[in-house]
Amino acid sequence: MKRTAYIGQLTESHVGQTVTLQGWVNRRRDLGGLIFLKLRDRSGLVQVQVEPDSPAFPQADQLRAEYVAEIEGTYQLRPEGQRKGGLADFEVIASRVRVLNTAKTPPFELDKGESVAEDIRLKYRYLDLRRPEMQRHLLLRSKAVAAITAFLDTEGFVQVETPMLTKSTPEGARDFLVPSRLNPGEFYALPQSPQLFKQLLMISGMDRYYQLARCFRDEDLRADRQPDFTQLDMELSFVEQDDVLELNERLLSHVFRETLGVELPLPFPRLSYFEAMDQYGSDKPDLRFDSAFEDVTGLFRGGEFAAFASAGCVKVLVAPELTRRQIDELERVAKQNGARGLAWLRREGEGFTGGISKFVGAQTAELLARTGVQDGGTLLFSAGEWKGAVSALGAVRLALRDLFDLTAGGPRFHVAWVMEFPQLDFDPESGTWTYMHHPFTAPHPDDVALFGTERQGEIRAQAYDLVLNGFEVGGGSIRIHDPQVQAQMFGAIGFTPEQAQDKFGFFMDALAYGTPPHGGIAWGFDRLIMVMTGASSIREVIAFPKNNRGADLMALAPSPVEAAQLGEVGLQVQTPERV
Repeated sequence: MKRTAYIGQLTESHVGQTVTLQGWVNRRRDLGGLIFLKLRDRSGLVQVQVEPDSPAFPQADQLRAEYVAEIEGTYQLRPEGQRKGGLADFEVIASRVRVLNTAKTPPFELDKGESVAEDIRLKYRYLDLRRPEMQRHLLLRSKAVAAITAFLDTEGFVQVETPMLTKSTPEGARDFLVPSRLNPGEFYALPQSPQLFKQLLMISGMDRYYQLARCFRDEDLRADRQPDFTQLDMELSFVEQDDVLELNERLLSHVFRETLGVELPLPFPRLSYFEAMDQYGSDKPDLRFDSAFEDVTGLFRGGEFAAFASAGCVKVLVAPELTRRQIDELERVAKQNGARGLAWLRREGEGFTGGISKFVGAQTAELLARTGVQDGGTLLFSAGEWKGAVSALGAVRLALRDLFDLTAGGPRFHVAWVMEFPQLDFDPESGTWTYMHHPFTAPHPDDVALFGTERQGEIRAQAYDLVLNGFEVGGGSIRIHDPQVQAQMFGAIGFTPEQAQDKFGFFMDALAYGTPPHGGIAWGFDRLIMVMTGASSIREVIAFPKNNRGADLMALAPSPVEAAQLGEVGLQVQTPERV
């Protein structure tokens, strides 16, 4: 059974030749004694015609949808009036048909996969993956891996695998724990990232490391999250921040060129964390469309509108003409994101009507000049403390994007760096400081002296996020390589020396043995492929994903285990009482 080629590899040069193809029957129809088949493999579909007097007819007559078949016949152009371009211009006149395997009637029509409930698709994932759209996703993913590997190899990177069973360390999400049979009462953790190991590789002198790492986080799921996921992980020694950014720009540009034939403009724009939040209400702004905020705090300070007069921040966003129902929906979005409400104005002529118009007489001319809102357009306002006000309006901005398709006509992809994040983040509920990214991120050299002072919230991190179409697809930093600075960082987030030694003693010891300056990044590889393919969910670009409840509906995981297995690792299960 040797096929001539994949269906998609057949060209006009094969016309007139006898070809052998193998695949699945996508569709069958009978017409006037003729049998027409659509044969499918991962590369495409081709029409097969079986004539009544053909020796292939008896076998072809047995074929049904999703049967596995081998077809031998003459490859030829279809009649001119039936050509539609590409593979649709050709057909195979069968001379031999072999049924390689039969198939039960599928639980859903593959051609209608997008309209099938996701849980059904995930239960029969092996069928769902037969759909051309799904196979295109996985093929693009494979091409991206090949492009990354080739590029990094030429740049002197060494591929190293780091452990899957490691020590539980605080990295911002819950660990998946694995009991140790040989060490009763003790546990491994599945890695949330290879962070410490890749830094140890820099200490070991490997200089440039990468891997496509499997990572695990026991966190609530969203459309762009999975409990087990893949990240492109890399680390470089003897580098500064610009070195890491420049290399990653060239790498991402190479991946887009090799997989999609898309050229990304270089260099990528850079925004500070403050600029991104202040202008777009997000640290991962979608920059395919503008709609930046205008700051009008000073314009309303001390005015007659009390809600704005004493607010720490007042931001305005220009929107198209909106119905009252649309405004109500946008206000719901704002409230879901922490706002008390969403004030608005509609421009009519040289003034404003509706919403808060009775409070803005004195500010009318200035608002018109500073916002440029068109006649009939709408101004949307968010007020309050700075972070809450801009975050709520940022969510409204994205809702407007979806409502009016504001990215249409703009660039298909827009990549940017968001930088200069705060080193530390204060939690008002607990009254404690934590890290913005992770505790191994290097502070700006000029800010190290602020650790332990009242101004440590002003410390800038040498951290950077890679943002694509409103998604964070990568994040990294220059790392702390000085043991004293690392100890200061642990102290700033409330670790006693004993706690730091308990959690990270092996790493602190390693830092003392000659650590080079180093930095790196991790790409969320699944999320990147999701954006590149235009898929609506990360589950569409992973071969065998979990659903939004963290369950594998095909393999039925997670599942109970035998009492004997639990006994071997010294565990008992206490089932929560159902309310």
